[in-house]
Amino acid sequence: MNSLLKRQIRKYLNAELKNNSDLTELFDAIDSSYRNFDEQSSMIQRAMAISSDELYAANRKLQNEAKEQKEVIDKLKSVIDTLKFYNLKEDEQADDVELTGSNLVDFIDNQTKEIVKMNKQKQSMLNELAHQNQELSDYAHMVSHDLKSPLRSIDTLTTWLAQDYSEVFDDNGKKSLHLIRTNVEKMDTLISGILEYSTIGKNQIEVYDVDADNLVQEILKSTQIPEHISITKTKLPIIKGDKYRLQQLFQNLIGNAIKYNDKDQGVIKIGVEDQEDSWQFHIADNGKGIEEAYFNKIFKTFEKLENNPDSSGIGLSIVKKIVELYGGEIWLESQVGIGTTFYFTLKKAPNGTA
Repeated sequence: MNSLLKRQIRKYLNAELKNNSDLTELFDAIDSSYRNFDEQSSMIQRAMAISSDELYAANRKLQNEAKEQKEVIDKLKSVIDTLKFYNLKEDEQADDVELTGSNLVDFIDNQTKEIVKMNKQKQSMLNELAHQNQELSDYAHMVSHDLKSPLRSIDTLTTWLAQDYSEVFDDNGKKSLHLIRTNVEKMDTLISGILEYSTIGKNQIEVYDVDADNLVQEILKSTQIPEHISITKTKLPIIKGDKYRLQQLFQNLIGNAIKYNDKDQGVIKIGVEDQEDSWQFHIADNGKGIEEAYFNKIFKTFEKLENNPDSSGIGLSIVKKIVELYGGEIWLESQVGIGTTFYFTLKKAPNGTA
């Protein structure tokens, strides 16, 4: 007990009580009671502090949950307002429709059944489309094989006729034989183009590292380049894809740049730019150029700007199909009489590959 309090109490006691030993025990009991109260008070304060922290945390959690629930409710209101329009009758406003819980459940149930039904129909159509694509591919192979055989026979026969009867045929006969051979070559080129186009994307896409620089070098070495045309290129990167398809891509574009260059000093430039997630290639020439009206037309199958027997009209459609197969895009810039630049992008990691 506090000493001042003890002194104050003794001050009002008589002499007998002041010296009473029992009084000391009383003081000790009171002092013990005070100490116990302080301990209890401290325990209560600690408990209140703990409870306060827990209440604060719980309150924050409730606030977050309330916020999330409000967002859910707002979204549900928006959905309900939208769904009302599906139940509108003629001459009826959305505000006039009461979409109760039961109606909402029925509506969602019906829509779910419709979605399941549509998905089944979609899958059935995809299966049928895959089957038809396979049939078309098989048909293209069959036709190409059946047509190429008689074409080779016609080509051989006309060659023999030209050799064996060269002295018998007059100029008109020789022109006719030449015309036959020209059309045979044209037909052969067309059949080969159809076969190539039908096989692109038929098999699973193969993706691996391909050295584009070496690939283009090999193409240039195997391509007959006229003396008046010069081709330059920058260092090309390692790209992702299938070597055969990428070879078709570059070969068609380079071949067109050579074929349609009418300048005395033809120039073709091949380059690339790094576009973070993709490579942007370009093949530029100073050739004839293309009118803007034909920019989209030239990528369609069998479309060509000139009646060239060496052209099937499929080359650029093959190019576009390959580029899109790897998730890229292709476009061009051109001016008639000045030249054309084809641009195309190839993703660094096509189809999610790393």
